[in-house]
Amino acid sequence: MTETITSRPVRTGTPEAPPALGGLGLFTVLLGAALPLVDFFIVNVALPTIGADLSAGEAVLELVVAGYGVAYAVLLVLGGRLGDLLGRRRLFLGGMAAFGLTSLACGLAPDAWSLVAARVAQGASAAAMLPQVLATIQATTTGPRRAKAMSLYGATAGLSMVAGQILGGVLVSADIAGTGWRSVFLVNVPVVLAGLFLAARAVPETRSARPEPVDVPGTFLLAASILTLLVPLTEGRAAGWPLWTWLSLAAFPFAAAAFYAVERRADRAGRTPLVPPSLFAIVSLRRGLLLIVPFSIGFSGFMFVIAVALQQGAGLGPVAAGLALAPLAVVFFLFSLAGPRLVARYGTRVVPTGAVLQGVGLALMTLAAWRSWPDLGLVELLPGAAVAGAGQALQLPVVLRLVLSEVPAERAGVGSGVMVTTQQSSLALGVATLGTLFLSLTPGMGMRDALVTTLLVQLAGVALTGLLSLRLPRTIA
Repeated sequence: MTETITSRPVRTGTPEAPPALGGLGLFTVLLGAALPLVDFFIVNVALPTIGADLSAGEAVLELVVAGYGVAYAVLLVLGGRLGDLLGRRRLFLGGMAAFGLTSLACGLAPDAWSLVAARVAQGASAAAMLPQVLATIQATTTGPRRAKAMSLYGATAGLSMVAGQILGGVLVSADIAGTGWRSVFLVNVPVVLAGLFLAARAVPETRSARPEPVDVPGTFLLAASILTLLVPLTEGRAAGWPLWTWLSLAAFPFAAAAFYAVERRADRAGRTPLVPPSLFAIVSLRRGLLLIVPFSIGFSGFMFVIAVALQQGAGLGPVAAGLALAPLAVVFFLFSLAGPRLVARYGTRVVPTGAVLQGVGLALMTLAAWRSWPDLGLVELLPGAAVAGAGQALQLPVVLRLVLSEVPAERAGVGSGVMVTTQQSSLALGVATLGTLFLSLTPGMGMRDALVTTLLVQLAGVALTGLLSLRLPRTIA
């Protein structure tokens, strides 16, 4: 039985409908969507080189990853709200410009703590830019054009996460003009300049017809909730689990409960809080978000763990470690292109099929790690990576499209902010949990057994996504 949601009529801020998003405009906003995700993963293979060059310890290196991810996750919903209020094109341009400047600061950082500070600022810039992508697509497309645009967004998101790791390895090894690891950040600058030029010409301006002021209490409480969870989980192991990590984790449920209470009160009073609880009445959004959590945790955790294992355990260089995942990226891209046709024919039933394929691929990679270690590389991982890439391509683009399919246009910024916050928080949580598990097991079990154990834990997560996908609405509005 297909579940339907009745939404309020779509209204725009002017008597005329907003201008349509053309092909060049869609390319430009998808470029803006790719940049933050590429930069979340691009440092994975560069961390050993960064540590050696800047004399940075493990805890500081984890902050290079976590500082970006946490700042990004904390400010995403606020970025969506500001786009609704001030104009999405304006926030997109401002966020992209700031992303270019902070990338330059990362590439020129003289020491490790300067790099951490620049990464935090880079994450904040990404949070201003990314929500405008989905909100612009929602506000300027309809029908089949929206379906195609959302499918391309999902394909871009998945491909960016894998391509970031591959690109990082290539750039570090290429050592362009002696820049070494710095090139993984400096490469953003010309891309941003091109993006700004294109966005100024091709991305239409949209905003909410009924913009709401910034929800200050909600913003602070959401930030407190994310920080009290992600920071101790990310830094706890490297810091030796001091008292503050346990106090922070203990504070998390209270911060989350206070956030929910404040948001529910504002929602019932007729205001639009930062994250309206009434938004979760949309079944497709609620169930899609629930599936995004284990999928993203497993994806980011796998990418981090395999990068460490291939470089520190199997002895591969940055290029070989990155290219070992090339089959996953190529197959993901090809299956993403076929996704819209499959969804049109089979509906969301392609998602559990994708979970099965991902599980088979992950099992093949686990077997390869068990049998071939330490001779683990492109050839050994190829069958499993290819099958897993096909499975992921049948899940992520479809679910991202489903989540926003019934969100009213006037709430496009809020809806996209909620979705990307869920995704980004889960990506950061995956590095924190599966990464911590792997690094904690390695001294006692050895790297091979630690890798196999971590992959088996992720396999359980894939089984969970498969079960959750059975509850998705069969059709996409």
